[in-house]
Amino acid sequence: MKTIFFILQKEFIQILRNRTMLPMIIILPLAQLLILVNAATFDMKNIDLYVADKDLSATSRQLVTKFEASPFYNLEKRSFNLEEGHDLLLRDEADLILTIPQGFEHELRTEHQASVQLLINAINGNAAGLIQAYSSRIISEYNQHILVEWAPGQSQNASRPVEVVYSYWYNPEMNYKIYMVPGILVILATIISLFLTAMNIVREKEMGTIEQINVTPIRKHQFIIGKLLPFLIIALFELAFGLLLGRLIFDVPIVGSLALLFGFTVVYLLVILGFGLFLSVISESQQQVMFVTFFFMLVFILMSGIFTPTESMPEWANRVNVINPIAYLMKVIRMILLKGSGFLDIWKEFYSLCIYALLSLSLAVWRYRKTA
Repeated sequence: MKTIFFILQKEFIQILRNRTMLPMIIILPLAQLLILVNAATFDMKNIDLYVADKDLSATSRQLVTKFEASPFYNLEKRSFNLEEGHDLLLRDEADLILTIPQGFEHELRTEHQASVQLLINAINGNAAGLIQAYSSRIISEYNQHILVEWAPGQSQNASRPVEVVYSYWYNPEMNYKIYMVPGILVILATIISLFLTAMNIVREKEMGTIEQINVTPIRKHQFIIGKLLPFLIIALFELAFGLLLGRLIFDVPIVGSLALLFGFTVVYLLVILGFGLFLSVISESQQQVMFVTFFFMLVFILMSGIFTPTESMPEWANRVNVINPIAYLMKVIRMILLKGSGFLDIWKEFYSLCIYALLSLSLAVWRYRKTA
């Protein structure tokens, strides 16, 4: 135990002396949390709208006013010329073209029906779906308004539609930041633990100090524990610090047990640390290990469910996600913080990561050769 303590002391002294590592541990996570949580959102709040109103009636102007009153739309320009709107759409200066045909009000009064056209920039399919949903809701509400205003007797006698009352659990205000903060914390803890561990031994190789360590009487398990434990502590500190910031700045609820969350995170970090140690052992230079680590990190993060639920991915992607450790913590941290889930709700993920950690650390220990 005393030997492990001296190795830990040596590692922390190296970390404190490293001018590039300290900003990476403290400043970088703070900046990423504050920037990414505010920037990474699927909410559409600035939809550039172009209106081609060929009717110019009181009814068409009321419909346009409904769009203007919405906080999601910016009315860029209105005109009779639809071709001008097409040009704006091609130049990516408009997201939506609302076309109101001539005779719109007359058809509503005489035939009790009329049509409008929505042309949506659908390069981003998710954004186009949101624009279509927002616009359809505005038009539907305006349709109900004119039914009541123009034919109050008919609207009262007509059969009322089914009324749906929504109840949003775990995030009543639909605040996307509450969904994003736990995901960003997972990425920060992963980056810190994986990159620092992967760079650790390979840096010793480049500096030539690994040979000096190998000729000492330090045993393999003592060396590995001393190498991994500091980054486990640092990653847990990053998670705790991020949770504090998320609570104070973004008002993220902490419904579940923090002890359960940190216990699960420890198992997760053992997987990541073992993986980082394995990459560090098989690499010969810091540049090589950075490229390999970046490759795995990019794939794992994009498939982890950080932005979209894994349930919406194809079946083959869900099967591949079994070997994605980030997906496990990404799911569990949201369950514990936002839902208040207990151990019985996450036991499958917990035991899966336990097996994963055993395999990851065993592979790293087996691959590391201590030669005297």
